[in-house]
Amino acid sequence: MAASSDPEGSGSGHRRGAPLVFDELRWVVQIRDSLTEDADDEDDNGIPVSVFNVPKQLQVHKPEAYVPQFIALGPYHHWRPELYEMERYKLAAARRAQRRLCPAGLKLDALVAQFARLERKVRAYYHRYLDFSGETLSWMMVVDGAFLLEFLQIYAAADGGHGGGGGKPALGRVSSRMVHLVDFAGRKSAHGLILRDMFMLENQIPLFLLRKILEPQCASAEEASELLASMVTGLMKELCPFKMMDGDFPAVDVAKHAHLLELLYFLLVPKPPAEDTTWEAHDHDESYDIEEQPSAGGEEKASGGGSDYVAQLFAAMWGLASKLGSGPLDYVMKPIAFAVKAPWKMLTVVPGISGIKHPVESYFVSGTDGRYSMSSSNAGHLSRPPLIEEIMVPSVSELVNAGIEIAATTGDLSTICFDCKTATLHLPAVTVDSNTEVLIRNLVAYESSAASGPLVLTRYTELMNGIIDADEDVALLRQRGVLLNRMKSDGEVTKLWNGMSRSVRLTKVPAMDKAVEEVNRYYNGRWRVKTKRFMRKYVFSSWQLLTFLAAIMMLMLTTLQAFCSVYTCSRWFGAVTVTAATGG
Repeated sequence: MAASSDPEGSGSGHRRGAPLVFDELRWVVQIRDSLTEDADDEDDNGIPVSVFNVPKQLQVHKPEAYVPQFIALGPYHHWRPELYEMERYKLAAARRAQRRLCPAGLKLDALVAQFARLERKVRAYYHRYLDFSGETLSWMMVVDGAFLLEFLQIYAAADGGHGGGGGKPALGRVSSRMVHLVDFAGRKSAHGLILRDMFMLENQIPLFLLRKILEPQCASAEEASELLASMVTGLMKELCPFKMMDGDFPAVDVAKHAHLLELLYFLLVPKPPAEDTTWEAHDHDESYDIEEQPSAGGEEKASGGGSDYVAQLFAAMWGLASKLGSGPLDYVMKPIAFAVKAPWKMLTVVPGISGIKHPVESYFVSGTDGRYSMSSSNAGHLSRPPLIEEIMVPSVSELVNAGIEIAATTGDLSTICFDCKTATLHLPAVTVDSNTEVLIRNLVAYESSAASGPLVLTRYTELMNGIIDADEDVALLRQRGVLLNRMKSDGEVTKLWNGMSRSVRLTKVPAMDKAVEEVNRYYNGRWRVKTKRFMRKYVFSSWQLLTFLAAIMMLMLTTLQAFCSVYTCSRWFGAVTVTAATGG
């Protein structure tokens, strides 16, 4: 069989190191057969592509998170020699599957023939052209599917699954040759490697093929579907990084999803109803790299609430005077506006003082909690294409020091919100372990390739990257139950989130971006935060202002000295008795 060229060495039909040969005659035969087989056109009608190549922008930074390291499942990495050691275990699983088919009077050849009739449907799931014959592809799917089912059976037992009674494996006991690969507790290193490879975007098998393998081994097709659903549900409960399974775990409908990674994605990012606009957004097709901008230094928690009322009153009066309109109230409001604005305008025309007009106005006029700083320019803000700067958000330690609390939820990504009344940012609880990075990276890759709408999970990773700057931030999230850290240290978690800062296209998720905007507005309105920023921007970094203040001080002292030289100052400063020495 001729092999197609694959520049990455991980293609569907190219053995690494083998010479590239193009068989023209075979290519012509394949094209002719494909064009003349009209009878099976309905098989792949309406089947969207769901197994993609990982986008280059994502893969280039950490390729090992997207390329299988232990076992190949499906056609994309089947011929990689470093993964071929697992073939004997896959063949052993296929032999055991064949023995289970014997009571039904079937052999694997019958399954292969059935898969061959579904060849066009199987190929429709894959984005990459599969340079295999139909028979080769069918045998590959049967063997890989048999291994995958044998591995999944332990999760049916853990879920109290069908056919496994009393916690026994659903398809019988685990073979002695597989004992070192799988265990019910999932503690063995090989077990973790298989789990991570199972959820890589380029390493997926259509779920309907697994159901086809199970059907002859069960009493009915319904029982096979229930058994597969039990296996997948147990797996998702074990691997789902968000702890929404603390309540009722969402029902898993295997028939509605193409493969395991897609199923996990829609558990985390549920499809919104047609009338729900929670996730609606405007996407931008430009590729970009997100580089988080440094946020302002850590601010301390605001100490007193009395100054907030004064600031709010001043801001309200200023805003009222700035937005006066025509009408009957002009006779009353214009004098008030004049009384508020006139002294400041008169003062700011004085040479030297005019230079501090902008910093003083920006310090006092900006809303303390965001309710007074909304302008018409912000209308439609959530519907505009995003700017890279808009992902800026203070770190967890800065938020906590400013009086903003962080609270964990037991839901999916739609539970992210900010409560202005309690100053609480709600985030879903997430478990971070050795599998989390591979899972989230491949989920983001799937979302980037398959989602036509907003990249919800991508936006979430950008948010976590924004609020986590140091190990202290991870510790604060862990203390509040937002992060369950099963890594060796908080530093590893920090590196994990800060490493996932790449995306494929600009996207807006109104619900999530609204929460970020409200957090920033509340944070920027805190008096302690504004004071520090004012000092840093206009005092410590402004030699002109310091020079002006020094000149004013010198002028005042000179004036005082001249005054006291003409008039006696003893009545203000007290009598000063000077005893003069008299000469003899």
